[in-house]
Amino acid sequence: MVFAHDTEESLLAAVALVNSAQPPETMTAVAELDAFYERFGYTGRHDRTRAELAEVRALRPELRALLLSERDEAVARVNAVLSEERAVPQLIRHAPLDWHIHAVGNEAPLATRIRVETAMAMIDVIRADEHARLSTCADDTCEGVVLDLSRNRSKRFCSVACGNRNAVAAYRARQAATDQAIRT
Repeated sequence: MVFAHDTEESLLAAVALVNSAQPPETMTAVAELDAFYERFGYTGRHDRTRAELAEVRALRPELRALLLSERDEAVARVNAVLSEERAVPQLIRHAPLDWHIHAVGNEAPLATRIRVETAMAMIDVIRADEHARLSTCADDTCEGVVLDLSRNRSKRFCSVACGNRNAVAAYRARQAATDQAIRT
């Protein structure tokens, strides 16, 4: 594990949310927001409304900029979010997790909690100088964000689809080169 569990979960959630803006766009229905809420273990207020969905979707450009910003710029962005939201980090324990950090209360809107939890997770990224674990997809046709939590820092693609597309393209290029060599 590169980071604490809650940091990894917040980063994974932020990357999933940011990448939901990539074609084909997802997070377009309240049911998708419900699934996101469950998948990433959010607790507290969840209104399950189109308005809440719109607020969460509106976070995507800001979170993308935060995740992909250079270290010093990320510091300024994190500090701004924490100040704007009046975040007060506290240790909290609730099932199924042991002690972890929440910086805004469970009654805060979901978009606020996502925004603050991402900022809190970025604190660990900044302090550990691990910005290299966040990048854009190596697929030339994709702009998805990649979070590399692997030990050997080898993750290059934002999804299996992008990885497969590139593997097939590389295979076809090798086959074409072999075919060309045989013909000449």
